[in-house]
This record gives sequence, structure tokens and C-alpha cells, in this order.
Amino acid sequence: MLIRVLGSAAGGGFPQWNCNCGNCSGLRAGTLKAHRRSQSSIAVSVDGRQWVVCNASPDIHQQIAANPALQPHQGLRDSGIGAIILVDGQIDHCTGLLLLREHRAPLELWTTETVREDLSTGLPILNVLKHFCGVHWHRIPVDGMEFQIPALPGVALIALPVEGKPGPYSAYRENPRVGDNIGLIFRDAGSGRQLFYCPGLAGIPPAVERVLGASDCVLVDGTFWSDDEMIRIGVSHKRASDLGHLPQSGAGGMAEQLARLPQATRRILIHINNTNPILDEAGPERAQLVAAGIEVAHDGMEIEL
Repeated sequence: MLIRVLGSAAGGGFPQWNCNCGNCSGLRAGTLKAHRRSQSSIAVSVDGRQWVVCNASPDIHQQIAANPALQPHQGLRDSGIGAIILVDGQIDHCTGLLLLREHRAPLELWTTETVREDLSTGLPILNVLKHFCGVHWHRIPVDGMEFQIPALPGVALIALPVEGKPGPYSAYRENPRVGDNIGLIFRDAGSGRQLFYCPGLAGIPPAVERVLGASDCVLVDGTFWSDDEMIRIGVSHKRASDLGHLPQSGAGGMAEQLARLPQATRRILIHINNTNPILDEAGPERAQLVAAGIEVAHDGMEIEL
């Protein structure tokens, strides 16, 4: 099973277009040791030719251009993208669908029932696409049952519902439902190895803890370093916990949780906000992660399980 990180940043990317925080201004000026990042997305394949894209970010054209395996390689109109799967209906994970409207056939799209409802009502992307290529929708079960995607033969998937809110446009914003937010387990039948991908985690309840411990590689929420990160910088009045993200630092934080995993587990943070000090590759926060054996995802990172 091959995994390629298409985008490693949270919504807005890095640097964020309208942000002049220390990270963003430092990257633009060349004074910060860091790399540009597009918005969070990964692609998974078993043969390196047909890929399942997890989350269609607004940067998907840029990501396709940077990854030849996703580009057309046979026929006049073609794509290396065999299917798309969404872990939620957040704008930074789904609006890239509109940028694929020229597809020669309906997009093979996998979401939960709740995300399908939101993308047909509050943010009616699926209705808009009916006027272009259309969508062939597939339901993701949220009861722990395995499912398979034809573009990933030999890989079993399981959706793990996790705590979090639907997008701000959703009629259920203040009354979240099971299926609004999921993590994805990818289990390769040939190797028996398992990936857990979850770019949004508000906490680590027992069910998530068990999956983390059973996985060979975890790609998990790396949005914020501290709970009050954006408040201290002055870019927002909201805490990480208000937005449904478990910060890395502090008691019970993501770094502490990942330290409990088996030594052989590959631990990688993804969906990194532009304000997060771990983006500074020469900073003390990054050094703490390196010492703990925790990696920070970057665009173009490749993983093989």
C-alpha cells in the first residue's frame, strides 16, 4: 500500500494568503526555515497508477500538477484518480470537487450519509456537479463494518466516527451527528499492515486509542501546538478545543498520546495550521517532536506499508 501526502496544511495552507503572523511572514521573507504547504489531503494506491484521494482540497489542481501519478496517462481525457473519499464536509476538504468538474465520467465519491446531506443542502456541491460531470455516490458505513473501494483492490477500509462538528454552514452545526467526522483505517490484506488517517481529532477516547495502538502508521491531527495558540498570536478568539482539535503540547496532548504507542509505530502529524510553531524546522517545538520520534508531514511525503 502506497500513501502520498498531497497537502499537509490546515485550511488556508501555509503561508495563508491573508496572514502576516511570524510563520507566514517569515516564510515569505526567507527568514524562517520552513516549507510551503497546501491544504490537507492524501492519496492511497496499491499499484502506483490508480489512486484514491482522501479529501479534495481547494488546492487539488496544484496537487495534481505536483504529482505525475495523478495526471492523465492514457487516452485523450484521463486521470490517475480512481475515487475520492471524504472524512468530513469541511470546506478545505470538499470544495476541490468543484475543480474536478471536467471529469469525463461521474466522480466516484465516498462519504457518510450525514456528509452527503450537508453537501446537498447547506453547501450544495453535489447539486452543482449534476450540471457538469456528476457524482456516483457511495455510502461509508459508520457502524464499524469494513468496506472496499474498487480502486483499492485488496485493501479493507473501516470508518471510525470521531468527535467534532460539521461545517459552519450545516443545519446541524450545534447538534453534531455520528458520521459528521470520521477517521479512516486502511488495512492491506497482503501485508496485513494498517494505516490510520484522521486529520481532525478533538480527543483520544478508548476506541481511537485502540485503533492508534493497532496501526503501523498513524497520520493524525497536527493542527495546533497549544490550545490558546491563535488567541496569543491575536488572529482569533477561539481555542484549539473550540475548533475540535487536540493540541500537541500539554498534559493529555497529542504528543503525550503518541508517546504511548508501540515503538515501531510510525507517528506523523498532518493538517498543520499556519500558526503552529512546529512549522519552524529550527525551532524548539520541532526539536521536541523529533526527540519524541514524531514526524511532521510535508507535501510530497511518501509512505509504504
